[in-house]
Amino acid sequence: MVSVVVPIFNEEELIIRFHEAVASALKDVVNEWEVVYVNDGSTDSSLELLKGLQQVDPHVVVVELSRNWGHMGAISAGLSIACGRAVILMDGDFQDPPEVLPALIEAWRDGAEVVVGVRRSRQESRKVLAKLFPLFYRVLGALSDYPIPLNAGIFSLMDRKVVDSVMALGEKNRYLPGLRAWVGYRNAIIYYDRQDRAGGDGKLSFISRIKYAMDAIASFSYKPLRLSFGLFGFSSTVAVLMVLSILFTKNPVTAAAFGVTAAVFFVGSLLLLSLGVLGEYIGRVYDEVRNRPLSLISSVHRSQIQIATQVGMIAVQNGSFAVPAEAYSDREVTQAA
Repeated sequence: MVSVVVPIFNEEELIIRFHEAVASALKDVVNEWEVVYVNDGSTDSSLELLKGLQQVDPHVVVVELSRNWGHMGAISAGLSIACGRAVILMDGDFQDPPEVLPALIEAWRDGAEVVVGVRRSRQESRKVLAKLFPLFYRVLGALSDYPIPLNAGIFSLMDRKVVDSVMALGEKNRYLPGLRAWVGYRNAIIYYDRQDRAGGDGKLSFISRIKYAMDAIASFSYKPLRLSFGLFGFSSTVAVLMVLSILFTKNPVTAAAFGVTAAVFFVGSLLLLSLGVLGEYIGRVYDEVRNRPLSLISSVHRSQIQIATQVGMIAVQNGSFAVPAEAYSDREVTQAA
């Protein structure tokens, strides 16, 4: 089964058209599929329309949240409900085009465990956002400590083991494209042209987008914390240059000015050094609080000879238990992370 998770907030203008497009894209590609619509506290008729869709199409699953929890909250709820061996995430405003779904599924069938939709081009009627999005991705690419695909949002397909790995992470301020890249696994990229909204206005406020950008940078980069070290080096260099300038000037007033400047930059460099050291410790505390695992196991491969020696009995510290031979009948034993 393939699951499609779609967060919905006040999309009454588009729900019927969007579902028809998704159903048309999936019906000839997979036999079993579901679309999990997460109603994120809509105040219009979105919930009633979704319930109506469910009455006429058994592929529809409606998740009703207690209030508006935001984009990431709705996505997390949808991931927890989706039952598919592969889960596709997309927005319900046609900016993530349903006609790309067969390409995502085909790449998954070819062996990819994460298939990311990367924007080849972007149509955006909101001019400010059209300028800010490329700037954000350039900043994120420069600051990130992990290789995160740029120009990529939530539009992607994840294998069940990837979904389970992402959901096992305990952090609350989530940037899903970063988490998706952090867990690893075999990746593939599908390029598409991102269109403007098919109707209505964008539901994320400017402040929400700023918070989303801060979550992306703060969750996957220590460089802002380490900025103090760079400023420490700059201040120390200026202080040394000011001291050297004193040695080569004969004007006492100029020498005094250089001396005061050197003292200011020297004291400032000590403060920046202290902040840098403090930032390093805060970063390590942050790692412990997030409690991300040190590694994730994709699969374990054992040879037939190793499997044969284990048939019958496996010793454990608290005793032993019998393992039926049919449990090792497959040619490869796979353990999901």
